Amino acid sequence: MRNLRTYLIALLLTVAMVVIAFLWLDRPISYFVHNQLGRVRVFIDLTRIPEIMAVAASVFFPCVAVYVLLRRPFSKFSSVLLVCGISIAVASQIKDHLKVAFGRTWPETWINNNPSLIRDAVYGFNYFHGGAGYNSFPSGHMTVTCAAASVLWMSYPRYRPLVGAMAVAVAIGLIGANYHFVADVIAGGFIGWSTGWIAVLLWNAGLSPIAPEPNQSDASGPPKCSA
Repeated sequence: MRNLRTYLIALLLTVAMVVIAFLWLDRPISYFVHNQLGRVRVFIDLTRIPEIMAVAASVFFPCVAVYVLLRRPFSKFSSVLLVCGISIAVASQIKDHLKVAFGRTWPETWINNNPSLIRDAVYGFNYFHGGAGYNSFPSGHMTVTCAAASVLWMSYPRYRPLVGAMAVAVAIGLIGANYHFVADVIAGGFIGWSTGWIAVLLWNAGLSPIAPEPNQSDASGPPKCSA
């Protein structure tokens, strides 16, 4: 019950922050970034972090498959990496569907002459519009970052400053490069963080396999991710 209450409170706070950002922050910040910062390389480079993480997650799954086939015992590190990959995959699917559902236009024109705030003064949500030009909300890069960061945060408490700094750096990069509005980043962060949190809870529950092997009377469950 406490976990559900925590989730609902976080959801309500996220909705409130998104509304505040949409009404009063997104447009002035986007105009400021465009007029005062331009295309600063460091911001663009910071947005590469989640791209590397997504590729790493894809590569790790075949490695896990080999581990399973060889019946090798999982270490905590291997378990954490696997849960990170699962969290990224699930969160990515969720944000893809939400992008279509909300249909928000981008701060700038990037894709196939898409309408944008800076070029066309277009701003808002176009629900279930579809198309790459209406995929700004939520931020996929922030979703991927926080999907992994939340797992690492809970699994390795001593490295929380580093994990938090990584998430903040990606958020700064996305906003500083004018790739996303502030509300997009907030929503993506919540989706990724909550997905990773739930993934760790499920993993640590140590549930029995759905289809145990013949003559297997007991399952010890997966290794714990939490420290």
